[in-house]
Amino acid sequence: MFRARILQVGGLEKVFTKNFYVRNGEKLLKASQCYLSTTAGPIAGLLFISTDKIGFCSEKSIKLSSPTGKLLKIHYKVIIPLGKIKRANESENAKKPRQKYVQIFTEDNFEFWFMGFLNRQKALSSIYSKQPLKLHQQQL
Repeated sequence: MFRARILQVGGLEKVFTKNFYVRNGEKLLKASQCYLSTTAGPIAGLLFISTDKIGFCSEKSIKLSSPTGKLLKIHYKVIIPLGKIKRANESENAKKPRQKYVQIFTEDNFEFWFMGFLNRQKALSSIYSKQPLKLHQQQL
């Protein structure tokens, strides 16, 4: 379903520019389907890695109530400027070693967990090529 939307919009570059502010000269390096771990459960979407930021946009919109009680449908988005990343870790679930995660820690002490990549190593290498980060293996 997500692939059909990507084709309708005109490709990954257009999905990226439609969903995120893209400054002049910023280039999209990699886009990967994955899940963002949240307290409410994993959210399927696309992870975009550009020369300036990491962005995540959910595949489906989520429903929220506005302060006036109106029901809103919005896409769940995360934007992490590369300059605000403290470190990134590759982790795996000790009970289920095939479940691997990418953790991103920001300077303002936020933590993001991405999982379910088709090719996690390509996504990680794109992050590391733009930002000198330390890679740590951790067991959950």
